[in-house]
Amino acid sequence: MEKSYFDERRLDTESKIKELLFELPEFAEDFFIGIETTTSPLTRLGYARDLLIFFDYLYTNSRKFYGLDKDTFTLKHLNKVEAFDIEKFISYLTHYVYHGKEYSNSLTAKSRKLASIRSFFKYMYNKDLLDGNVASKVDMPKLHEKPIIRLEQNEVFEILELAENGTSLSSKQKVYHELNRLRDIAILSLFLGTGIRISELVGINIDDIDFYTNSFKVTRKGGNQSILYFNDDVSIALLEYFEKRQQLKAIEKDEKAFFLSMQNKRIGVRSVELLVKKYAKIVSPLKNITPHKLRSTFGTNLYRSTKDIYVVAELLGHKDVNVTKKHYADISEEIKKEASKHVEIREKPTKFDE
Repeated sequence: MEKSYFDERRLDTESKIKELLFELPEFAEDFFIGIETTTSPLTRLGYARDLLIFFDYLYTNSRKFYGLDKDTFTLKHLNKVEAFDIEKFISYLTHYVYHGKEYSNSLTAKSRKLASIRSFFKYMYNKDLLDGNVASKVDMPKLHEKPIIRLEQNEVFEILELAENGTSLSSKQKVYHELNRLRDIAILSLFLGTGIRISELVGINIDDIDFYTNSFKVTRKGGNQSILYFNDDVSIALLEYFEKRQQLKAIEKDEKAFFLSMQNKRIGVRSVELLVKKYAKIVSPLKNITPHKLRSTFGTNLYRSTKDIYVVAELLGHKDVNVTKKHYADISEEIKKEASKHVEIREKPTKFDE
């Protein structure tokens, strides 16, 4: 049976996890086996990378464990880790060197790494492998709410116009633009018209799209599949690209991907990120527009139009509507302020009202 893009990604991720497990103390494998049925491969890969940095810190920067390594660090040593050791690690993450490279972490990145450590210690404690859960004593960094970065309506029009005509692109960019114009328009239109994630877009196959019903199938986070719909503007963009794709030669017969790279292979996540950045940097140079920001643009426009947070959550694929509320709280405030203008308190009543 032919493997889908998501099957191949899952297998590749699980392979990377196994490689990283060899770099961790042997007892860490128990944790990854224990959470296998409740977490995605990408989540476990993130845990593995975060724990590698944590243990490397203990081996190289902690006086208590200095000189130990993955083969000599045992559960007995793990039991000696105190909350203050973890707090010092979080401070260390501000700027550190790992395998000869320098890294810096924001509060958000620190929070993610601490969350990985807390999950690890909680599991080991619950399985009676530790005497206590010291990680639970370490407070999560306080994160400041960031404003939603998105394109305004005029910028949406401009970025699609730029992808259409190539104005303001460099001479070198215009060469590639002529070859990829219809594909780029289709990708931008699909992001802005449906709010799908970049992984969902990259994973779309030809057979996933039904032009008769203006619908397509996406594989969401966690592997669940959903049917989404697109409007006529998106349909036109997709059809024009599809017709061009059908004319391409040198495409392998078993290549099912809808969006192709210059090599006529499934386009990669990084290529899509660079594609969006190329156009967005010209249209809105002060905003760091990414595919996720195009998703935010769709979500904002949808919420303003429907005033229904549950519809937005459903179409964006949020399992928890509170996540949606958190991201679009400022739009909710706009709607409430606008609604207040419709209530007149000093309007003279009519005879009928009296």
